[in-house]
Amino acid sequence: METFVVAQIRGELASASANIRAYHLRDANGRHEIDLLLEYPGRGIVGLEVKTAATADAKDAKHLAWLRDELGDSFLRGVVLYTGPRPRELGEKLIAAPIAAIWQ
Repeated sequence: METFVVAQIRGELASASANIRAYHLRDANGRHEIDLLLEYPGRGIVGLEVKTAATADAKDAKHLAWLRDELGDSFLRGVVLYTGPRPRELGEKLIAAPIAAIWQ
């Protein structure tokens, strides 16, 4: 599922007018990993995690919360994409959103 979602987002970025860069993040110790980072030059970073579960909670966003705390104001938003039906707040600058949201 992660590969599919990342491929879909990269396809959308290819047609975007902004020069958004996409990365995968794993820290040197391997303790923190984020599926996809979107860098908006001059604006900041959005982090994305992909989960196949029908529910999402703050635990699913723990690596995004770590990145938010590391980057401060440069962190725009963290999104856990999941198979559930509705978006919901997971914490400061952290949300869960249905995977289908990437096409809306």
